[in-house]
Amino acid sequence: MSKELAKTYDPKGLEDRLYQKWLDKGYFHATVNPNKKPFTIMMPPPNVTGQLHMGHALDNTMQDILCRFKRMEGYEVLWQPGTDHAAIATEVKVTNMLKEQGIDKDEIGREKFLEHCWEWKKEYGGRINSQLRKIGSSADWERERFTMDEGCSKAVEEVFCRLYEKGWIYKGSRIINWCPVCQTSISDAEVEYQEQAGHFWHINYPVVGEEGRFVEIATTRPETLLGDTAVAVNPEDERYTDIVGKMLKLPLTDREIPVIADAYVDKEFGTGCVKITPAHDPNDFEVGKRHNLEEINILNDDGTMNNKCGKYAGMDRYEARKAMVEDLEKLGLLVKVVDHVHNVGTHDRCKTTVEPMIKPQWFVKMADMAAAASEAEKNGEVNFIPDRFSKIYQNWLNNIHDWCISRQLWWGHRIPAYTCDDCGEITVVRGGMPEKCPKCGSTHLIQDPDTLDTWFSSALWPFSTLGWPEKTPEFDYFYPTDVLVTGYDIIFFWVIRMVFSALEQTKQVPFHHVLIHGLVRDSQGRKMSKSLGNGIDPLEVIDKYGADALRLTLMTGNAPGNDMRFYWERVEASRNFANKVWNASRFIMMNLEKAEVPSKMPKDKLTLADKWILSKVNTLATEVTDNMDRYELGIAVQKVYDFIWEEFCDWYIEMVKPRLYSETDETKGAALWTLKTVLGNALKLLHPFMPFITEEIYCTLNPDEDSIMIAAWPKETEDFAYAEDEAAVEMMKEAVRSIRGVRTSMNVPPSKKASVFVVTEDAAVQETFKNGAVFFGTLAGASEVHVQADKAGIADDAVSAVIPQATIYIPFAELVDLEKEIARLTKEEERLTKEIARSNGMLGNPNFINKAPEAKVQAEKEKLANYQQMMEQVQTRLEQLKK
Repeated sequence: MSKELAKTYDPKGLEDRLYQKWLDKGYFHATVNPNKKPFTIMMPPPNVTGQLHMGHALDNTMQDILCRFKRMEGYEVLWQPGTDHAAIATEVKVTNMLKEQGIDKDEIGREKFLEHCWEWKKEYGGRINSQLRKIGSSADWERERFTMDEGCSKAVEEVFCRLYEKGWIYKGSRIINWCPVCQTSISDAEVEYQEQAGHFWHINYPVVGEEGRFVEIATTRPETLLGDTAVAVNPEDERYTDIVGKMLKLPLTDREIPVIADAYVDKEFGTGCVKITPAHDPNDFEVGKRHNLEEINILNDDGTMNNKCGKYAGMDRYEARKAMVEDLEKLGLLVKVVDHVHNVGTHDRCKTTVEPMIKPQWFVKMADMAAAASEAEKNGEVNFIPDRFSKIYQNWLNNIHDWCISRQLWWGHRIPAYTCDDCGEITVVRGGMPEKCPKCGSTHLIQDPDTLDTWFSSALWPFSTLGWPEKTPEFDYFYPTDVLVTGYDIIFFWVIRMVFSALEQTKQVPFHHVLIHGLVRDSQGRKMSKSLGNGIDPLEVIDKYGADALRLTLMTGNAPGNDMRFYWERVEASRNFANKVWNASRFIMMNLEKAEVPSKMPKDKLTLADKWILSKVNTLATEVTDNMDRYELGIAVQKVYDFIWEEFCDWYIEMVKPRLYSETDETKGAALWTLKTVLGNALKLLHPFMPFITEEIYCTLNPDEDSIMIAAWPKETEDFAYAEDEAAVEMMKEAVRSIRGVRTSMNVPPSKKASVFVVTEDAAVQETFKNGAVFFGTLAGASEVHVQADKAGIADDAVSAVIPQATIYIPFAELVDLEKEIARLTKEEERLTKEIARSNGMLGNPNFINKAPEAKVQAEKEKLANYQQMMEQVQTRLEQLKK
């Protein structure tokens, strides 16, 4: 060999070097290639605010595995990377950074603030992508995109204008989710519901003109009372028939509000009377529309009470709640306060309780696009793996509201809508502000200050990154994409939006398969979070154990859609596996000089053991490919792991050692050819999972080849089909396992050799054991192997082990030093006699039985039963030996 593997496997030394080699050779870059089938994956663009975490590591490892597998299968693979501008997250970070410098965002104004955002993006935007490289991501970095770069921005503007021209984007005052801290609207998908302990406040509303008569309502948000414009009852509720249409005095105000009848009210719940606050509750908003009720907004954008709230104006919403409840109590209108646990909507980013508020916002009509997205999944154009996630997808689409797409932020895609100062006409156009108003000719136009929801632009990611709306060669070749790999937590944020956006704009689905993975949890099963301080930095794992060990750990036992737990012990086991592969490869290479190793080996030169391992690796290729095609990556890697560790290292390498060490064995060349061939195929099958170590070993083993990355993926071949030979060796392995079991039960050290007799009347089985005598003897710890048809010449005291095709005998005297074993067992008998006496003494003591905890008494009973069982075995063994 022209190059040798280092004595020990050191990932630090080789991972960066090999990654740079792959970059320099351009192996990750995809081109439009009519001679190859394309395979495309769009990387879910991490936020520019991002720092690599375990979720990214899992997500990107899975994508990389698929890409490396498909490249080796001969596809033209595009793995499209990039980052998302992450509107709210970035704006908050930049605002806080400026605050620390004593700079107020509002004082410097929009343009200056955006300059800071772009600077921040320039400084931190590439950080996560450089970290993704550390785990071996083979993405096409030459095609890296950003959701606000020129091409993606053009696509966003085009989609907005198309939807507006179609009448599917409109501006209107509707109830939206408002975050008082971030001071922007947020979509339904960004609201997390958390169980919180709260109260129901029961309040009396006096009936006007009927002294002493009240209507009792219950609310969890008494401060919204100031925005009430009616109280509703069910039209079929006989208790209230006579007061429908009457007026109520709204407490703490000088207003009167009507009692209305609406089927929305559940007459069985509470008092059957519901306060209606159209500006602060989505259901009340709908009731208000039906009854032409006034919409009174009582909150400022920061969550304080506004100037319509009299003495409570300027108070924080919760401060006002407290003051109002006290005032209601003084007026004798507070009936009671009942504890109540309810689901409260919070902003998923800052965890603030969200306020439903009426605001003028931009919306996308969802009915038609949601129906198309639903149909695409039902007819199989989009498939979820596992398919149980299709229920979440369909459920979300069936209950979808019009999408509020405007955000009161500066960082993001500005809405291409321009309002005329003179006549109020709104113009939506491509390419910037029009010179004059198309309605009145005025030149005084102002662009809408709002930006678009981040998900509006990331919904276009699968096609905007390929040059759409232009009809580029890349778009024609790589689109639609093949598979999207993502966590189940963003099915409705992102997956659904990509599907309906792609169907509407490109008339095709954006991808055919959606591979869902779970969360990486800590060893106790908890979600990794900053607040718990239980997050594990993938870069720390890589620094300590290498990227391959991290990747193998993340894929071991991984099943689509299921959460997984992260254990440091598992990383160590993965590193140990890497060491095993390294040491086995090094052993093979050190022996390759011992004989001529031809490029092809005639079948008649191969031994039984050689054919067995070739047959095994042959089947493995088909099974692993099948698992990969079904996205069962965890099962695939387990099969490769088991094959390398057990079949190849623990069995085959041990089987061939006598041939390698013999000066006269003529099958040495066949052994070395088989070792090299099987190792090569095993490394290829392992490569997508552990790219670095496989590259280093493969290129050292095959110095004429450039990279394992571009080597052909193993396929099952007729040349390695040796079913009968495989069955024969499996039978001998079973015999070896039986012998090892006997030796272990008798405490025979591995170094102790003994004669082994294989007794069978079956001539074919006899032939098999004779042919495999060399390796069978080595693995069975045999001093010599005798294969015969009957028990002739075998001592009566021989120990036996039975397999379906034969009986194995080992002379007892050869296994055991009689005197030593009797002495050892006699000593054990004395120890057990004392333990049984002690245990019986305790259990016969009434004080112990009556006073000790039940668990302790039970434990003692179990100990006694164990001692008695062990004593029985020891005495039986002693009787056998003393015969």
